[in-house]
Amino acid sequence: MRPAPLAVLLPALLAGALAAQEPPKDPHAVQPERPTVATHAYTVAPGYVEVEGGGELDRYPGGAHGEVAPFVVKIGLAPGLQLDLDANLLHPPGGSTGIGDLATGLKARVLHHAPVLGAFSVQATVTLPTAPTASGLGTGTTGVALLLISSHDLGPISMDLNVGYTRRSGSGTLAPRSSSLWTASFGGPAAGPIGWAAEVYGYPGTAGPAGAKPIVALLAGPTLAARIWLAFDAGLIVPLRGPQPRAVYAGGVVNLGHL
Repeated sequence: MRPAPLAVLLPALLAGALAAQEPPKDPHAVQPERPTVATHAYTVAPGYVEVEGGGELDRYPGGAHGEVAPFVVKIGLAPGLQLDLDANLLHPPGGSTGIGDLATGLKARVLHHAPVLGAFSVQATVTLPTAPTASGLGTGTTGVALLLISSHDLGPISMDLNVGYTRRSGSGTLAPRSSSLWTASFGGPAAGPIGWAAEVYGYPGTAGPAGAKPIVALLAGPTLAARIWLAFDAGLIVPLRGPQPRAVYAGGVVNLGHL
C-alpha cells in the first residue's frame, strides 16, 4: 500500500488539530519526548519553541560501537499542532561521523480524553536523502512515516502507546522499503523533581537486501525536572530479542519560550 502524500495528510491534520484544542496550561512547561522511542500525544503551545537533544553510545556484539546524538526542534503552530525539525549526528560502526538524513514532521492532536484512545495524535514525517550514503550516514531514500499516538494518565503514571509505519523510495538495497514499529512507554514521579521512565519497544522484521531481524528492547532510567522549562534524562537500553545493541544515553529538553 502506498502512503498518502503529505499534501493529502496536511489538511486532515490541520482540521483535526484545530478541532481538538488542548486545555489551558503553562506554555513554558516542557513536553519531553526524550528519552524513549515513543512520543506522547501532546504538543508545544502555539508560538513556543522547544529543543531536545542528547547522546547515545551503542555497543554491538563483537565489540563494535557506534554513537548517535539526536536533536529535534519543536515549534507550536496552533493549538494541538506542532512542527518538528529533526537532525541526528551519527557515528555508525566502522563509518565516519556526520549528520544523517534530515526530517520534518507535523504532529496533530485530534482527540483529548477520548474513551479507549485517551489523548490521541497523528504524526506525519518526511525524511529526505540529505546525507551521503558511502559513509553509512544516509539511506539515499525519501521516507514517509505515519505514527499513531495514544496517551493516558493512570493516576500519577503516564502511558504512551505508539504504532508506526514507514514507506521509503529506492530499491531496498540501503534501507528496507517498508518498516514498522510499536512502543509502550511509562513514566512517573519518584522523589521530588526526580522521576523515572521505562519503555518496551519493537521493530518487526523487514524484507529486501537491507532487511533485518525483528527487534524487541527495554529502555529505563531516571529523569530530572530541573525547572518547569528544563528537564534531563539518562538510562540504559537492553536488548530482549534481535540485533539491538546495548546502549547508554543522556540528554535533555528546554523550552525556549515564545518566538
